[in-house]
Amino acid sequence: MVVDTELSDAEVDRIFRALADATRRDIVRRTLAGEASVSELAGAYAMSWAAVQKHVAVLEGAELVTKEARGRERIVRGNPTQIQRAQALLDSYEQIWRSRIERLDALLEEDR
Repeated sequence: MVVDTELSDAEVDRIFRALADATRRDIVRRTLAGEASVSELAGAYAMSWAAVQKHVAVLEGAELVTKEARGRERIVRGNPTQIQRAQALLDSYEQIWRSRIERLDALLEEDR
């Protein structure tokens, strides 16, 4: 499967704002391992169901998770495609910095 790695500035902002919170990162980790209802997720944290629902909504807005109704429950699943897109962005930044460091190393070596 080919993943479209192009992210708009707004998407990047939403993704990294969502991942800036430890609870949301944990929800992503849990839901990538397997789907869970919002109620199941809420049971893992010392906060209300409504607070967990708000965290899920932020993650859903960043497309890091998907949520679907199954009867009375809301089932949350991690979205590995969006994680791959964010990883591709970070990989491109890593390449830029590695290239810069290599050029700096070459310049320093020339001065010796």
